Amino acid sequence: MMDAFGALVRASWAPIARGALDGVELNDVDVLVVAECAAFAAWCLLGSWVWKTYSFVDQLWSVTPVVYVATYAYHGVGTAARARLTLMLGLALLWGARLTYNFARKGGYAGEEDYRWGELRKNKLLRNPIVWQLFNVSFIAVYQNVLLLLIALPAAVAYRSKEALAWRGADGVALCAWTAAFLVEVAADEQQWRFQRSKRGLARKVKGWKEDYERGFLTHALFAWSRHPNFWAEQTMWVSFSGFAAASLKSKAFFTPALIGPILLILLFQGSTSFTEAITGKKYPDYKAYQDATSRLLPLPRRRALPPPTKKD
Repeated sequence: MMDAFGALVRASWAPIARGALDGVELNDVDVLVVAECAAFAAWCLLGSWVWKTYSFVDQLWSVTPVVYVATYAYHGVGTAARARLTLMLGLALLWGARLTYNFARKGGYAGEEDYRWGELRKNKLLRNPIVWQLFNVSFIAVYQNVLLLLIALPAAVAYRSKEALAWRGADGVALCAWTAAFLVEVAADEQQWRFQRSKRGLARKVKGWKEDYERGFLTHALFAWSRHPNFWAEQTMWVSFSGFAAASLKSKAFFTPALIGPILLILLFQGSTSFTEAITGKKYPDYKAYQDATSRLLPLPRRRALPPPTKKD
């Protein structure tokens, strides 16, 4: 069965590989990774049909890229690519463990569905059950899982490297940028977690955030520089991760096929950020002023001071 699956994958790859990927042959490890991705997508789809919830991809978001990188790292043992793949696996494990922890403490594995799926189902077009299932199959189950495979693509590029690890400038830049973005994401998630808990009376309130408790959302700390510093950090980490692919190539070109995943991730975040903010804007009347004053993603100095919170009746 695996041989037949491999033949199908290789046959499908031929038209895709033309152009920028011309000459890139799929090997047995690539086929195994594609099989893993197909299994994850099938689980998400079947789970949505059985349990009528659409957050299975959310639950696997911090897991599947780690599995893909680990697969390449395992098969890279004893090759010239071993050292770089080991470093990449270490970073992927660190990212995955922290994101899993953050998702779990918010109840992500306790059966809670992301509220945005419910909002999306209210869309006039997606309210149609047939259209929703087409969306479920194509975007929720398949596209998002393929995207999670593509952001791990730098490991596939590094795996193909015939050169032993010689620490290069691209490796250093990638590691420093990745680490900085990781620390920003950790700090932003911790600040948001503390704010939400203290707002609900589950933790002690922060004295300097008094006006934010009245607004209903956080505008201090890292959120004074960006409305979504954690989103910016997540995208930056995966762009930085692709730098290891560039370092493994003789050409030393940064713009490699490994950037396909991060670019698609950025596009996904653009859409999801707009959708999230549309929901938030309806819930909190002061959010528009925050949008006007604060950068959307890239951390930048605030454009103007925020007005006082709107007095509630």
